[in-house]
Amino acid sequence: MNSAAVAALVDRYCLAWSEPDPARRRALLAEVLAPAATYTDPRVHADSLEALAAHIDRVLAQRPGARVRRTSGVDLHHGVARFAWHVVQADGTALPEGLDVVWLTDDGARLARILGFFGPLRRLSDSDA
Repeated sequence: MNSAAVAALVDRYCLAWSEPDPARRRALLAEVLAPAATYTDPRVHADSLEALAAHIDRVLAQRPGARVRRTSGVDLHHGVARFAWHVVQADGTALPEGLDVVWLTDDGARLARILGFFGPLRRLSDSDA
C-alpha cells in the first residue's frame, strides 16, 4: 500500500464530510468506501454508504458550511491507518480535534471500516498511572 495513495483516499473521505450537495457527497462516499463499509463513532454506527450519508446529512444540517480538515499525517501499517482531523465551522471556528482509525480493503483502494473518536486523548495524571 502506497502511503500517498492512502492519504489521498483519506482526503477524499474528508471532502465527503465537507460537501454541501447531498448527491455529490454520496458520489464521493461511493468512490472511497468499500461496498460493505461501516462507520462508527460515539454517536452512531452506520452499516452502509446510505446510512453514513444520512448521518452526514444530519451533521451538516446542524452545522451549515462546516468543513472537515485533516490535521495530521496518515500513519499506516498492516492495512490500517489513523489520522487526526477537526471541524472548521463556517465562521472559521475550529472544533476540538478528533481521530479516525480506518481499515483498508485488501488492495488498499477503499475504506472498509472507519472508527472515529472525538476530542483529544485524555492525558493520565500521576494518580491515574
